[in-house]
Amino acid sequence: MIYINENKVKCENELEKVEENMLALQNKIKEEYDLDYEGALALRMEDFDYQECKQEIRKLQREQKEMGNVNISAIENFREVDGMYQEYSGQIEDLEKTSDDLRKLIEQLSKQMLEQFTTEFEKINKNFEIIFKELFGGGTGRLEILPPEEGQSELDAGIEIMAEPPGKKLQSITLMSGGEKALTAIAILFAILKLKAMPFCVLDEIEAALDDANVGLFAQYLKRFSNETQFIVITHRKPTMELADRLYGVTMQEKGVSKVVAVNLADAVKHSKND
Repeated sequence: MIYINENKVKCENELEKVEENMLALQNKIKEEYDLDYEGALALRMEDFDYQECKQEIRKLQREQKEMGNVNISAIENFREVDGMYQEYSGQIEDLEKTSDDLRKLIEQLSKQMLEQFTTEFEKINKNFEIIFKELFGGGTGRLEILPPEEGQSELDAGIEIMAEPPGKKLQSITLMSGGEKALTAIAILFAILKLKAMPFCVLDEIEAALDDANVGLFAQYLKRFSNETQFIVITHRKPTMELADRLYGVTMQEKGVSKVVAVNLADAVKHSKND
């Protein structure tokens, strides 16, 4: 009887240890794999080899150690960064589309500008040829568009002024005398004004290098265009002043005291006739 009781106590102690071990294993499964007994039971393998599994676990543990620390938030961080990437990618596509649209618009406008420039330039060139002959009493003058330099558009190209006064060989304006240059520049000015009149134009001694005959011709051209353009001319030449509608001058009757004098030539002529 005593022997039976001792075995009973021994079995109860061993059973208690088994229960403690089972409880410890359940806690470990819960902590490491987030599984309860039923969940772990569903993953049970009938032909499970414990020794082989231990070797596999040690192998995986070594590989995990070699990988270094694992970022638990990597998936969430990836989603956040991927969302930003998708947003920026969409913005880049929009910018590229806008850039392409602007590039096409610039090309279209440049083409229209070139066509309009070419058309208007030809008109100015024809006007220049006519006015050049009238001012010089003959000869030939024309404007030429120079070939654009590398990397430049045709709109950025320079313009060469070719002039051939009567009795001279066709040459660039840079080889002409001062008076010839001035008269050629005046011809270009009137060629532009003939194409499209301006509200007003300021000329500062533009005819200073001309002789009296050519100054008179210049003044007559000013008078011809004065119906559509108001000219303000700074000059000391009599032929120009004689054809002006109004003269303004500065006089110093007393030392250090300047006074502006204005004369309406039409009124002055009337008074002179009455006198």
